[in-house]
Amino acid sequence: MNINVLIFRNLKKNFKNYYLYVFALFFSVALYFSFVTLQYDPALDETKGSVKGGASIRAASILLVAIVTIFVLYANTIFIKRRSREIGLFQLIGMTKTKIFRILSIENFILYFSSVVVGIIIGFSFSKLILMILFKVTAVDTQATLQFSSNALIQTLVVFGGIYLFILLMNYLFIRKQSILSLFNLISSTESNVKKTSKLEIIIGIAGLFLIASGYFVSSQLFDGDFTGMTGLFIAMGYTLASVIIGTYLFYKGSVSFIANMIRKKKDGHLAVHEVLSLSSIQFRLKSNALLLTIITSVSALAIGLLSLSYISYYSADKVARDYVPEDFALTDTATAKQFKQDLETADIDYTETLIDVIQVDINASEIIESDLPAIVEDANSMTLPVVSDKSVKDIDVSSEETLFTGTSNILERIITIKDSGTIELLGKTERIPQNFIGVEKEFVVSSYFTNGGVPIVIVDEPVFDRLKNDMDPDIQKKSILYIGIDIVDEEKLEQANELFAKIQQLLISEPFYSESRLDISNNQKNIMGLVMFIVGFLGLAFLITSGCILYFKQMGESDEEKPSYTILRKLGFTQGDLLKGIQLKQLFNFGIPLIVGLCHSYFAVQSGWFLFGTQLWTPMFIVMGIYTVLYSIFGLLSVLYSKKVIKEAL
Repeated sequence: MNINVLIFRNLKKNFKNYYLYVFALFFSVALYFSFVTLQYDPALDETKGSVKGGASIRAASILLVAIVTIFVLYANTIFIKRRSREIGLFQLIGMTKTKIFRILSIENFILYFSSVVVGIIIGFSFSKLILMILFKVTAVDTQATLQFSSNALIQTLVVFGGIYLFILLMNYLFIRKQSILSLFNLISSTESNVKKTSKLEIIIGIAGLFLIASGYFVSSQLFDGDFTGMTGLFIAMGYTLASVIIGTYLFYKGSVSFIANMIRKKKDGHLAVHEVLSLSSIQFRLKSNALLLTIITSVSALAIGLLSLSYISYYSADKVARDYVPEDFALTDTATAKQFKQDLETADIDYTETLIDVIQVDINASEIIESDLPAIVEDANSMTLPVVSDKSVKDIDVSSEETLFTGTSNILERIITIKDSGTIELLGKTERIPQNFIGVEKEFVVSSYFTNGGVPIVIVDEPVFDRLKNDMDPDIQKKSILYIGIDIVDEEKLEQANELFAKIQQLLISEPFYSESRLDISNNQKNIMGLVMFIVGFLGLAFLITSGCILYFKQMGESDEEKPSYTILRKLGFTQGDLLKGIQLKQLFNFGIPLIVGLCHSYFAVQSGWFLFGTQLWTPMFIVMGIYTVLYSIFGLLSVLYSKKVIKEAL
């Protein structure tokens, strides 16, 4: 047979069997080329661009190369092992190892660089869409243009050319190392033989479950005051990470097999054919892939966790901005506020104004504050908090003997517990005014400028406020500060008002005065976290595609190996539906177990510190987990379809 004909037939067969590998390859190339194109786009120029993220995009492209390299090399290892008998036959008919290596290299070159070319074309076609997505999630109002970058093309070819050289090296070492006999026995020796679950595996399984559970428990206690100081916090974080990863490995190595064996014993050996097909795979296949599944599960949990946290921050941007600035605009300079109001009136923009006099007062709140941190309990004897009059706050009225707290951050609520009632003391320079504490409200009434990032605002009766104002401690504050809040009546004119406010801020040169725009705070957070979410999302998508393909290739190999068993079962009278039911259950476990474990890991990771990133937890986290689950399930469905095809061909 002509060598060229042989290469062509091999290419045709390989593309038919490994189309998902080809798809994942040109998808990875397209994603990488799009990332590199973004890197050279003027919009991401460090000095002139709209999005300050060039360095982040470059770092992401490096991580993307690492993901793609690992995937391609691992997939190549699977494929060359599956072709071991074919390589052995080539040697039997007299081909030298050098000639076999040359045939495989030509095949790989055509398949690989065809995928690279297709990937570059697709990446260029979608680069504008990706740039539009980036502008959308970062709240940047600018035009996305389609630009071809020769630098991006050269960089992509160099990177994937380097990966191809690694593939050639792996193939060369594989062919040179293997003998003809070992090539024919290679596939059967790669998987663990079926054997009885040992006591050691039972111990390993129990240890894996214990380590995962203990890691979850420690993560849930990270910010509850059980670990004080940075050293204790880092030790706890390190233990959580190590115990969960090691526990996951032991879980796949022993726990899954142990649980499957318990199910078999419970049924006393009376298993239906679909239960045999599924439980056998779970019991004896997963543990042979324990390291691979541990890596996939851990990185999946990391991707889901980071994407959930970034989306929590992005999703909470408007709420966080409202907590920082209750009105659309906040100022403390009356002259600047007067000029801004004049500009609004000139532009025919209606507004409402809120004026609140704010003073800083020491407060003894030791009776109402509880915390596991001794330093906070000690500080409660003399806490400096902002104080306002109830007359300056809408819908709040307290008596001369009552005090109300309002506006606390999620972080503060995690660290301290404020009782619903009790007695506190307001400490002036000479006076100590006892008050009955009546509770905490959630709403912020002044901007974060007065609250130091999250301490509550104290609301007292107007006569009490006047007494404190006349008895202010000059070491804390020499005079009261007027908070000026301006709300725009028509939301459609907010952007125009914000532009006027930006011009006013440029003229504000008196350092003691403060000014802030709620829209700017929201947009800045969306810009930063949108970029993080964009990068983590696309890296997570790349890992999802590659890891899903790897699991698919493994299941494809297992289905081919089990084809003789399917033939025997069909001859014994079992229908295609009987076998397919077992295959569906098997793939549900093979793909579902890593998915569920990864989701659990990410849930506890997010749950332990989500409040540091925003105000909303469940909706952002469920959206991310739901999308990841749907995309991941596609590969399980493809595995079922491939197994269905093998079952059809078995008889």
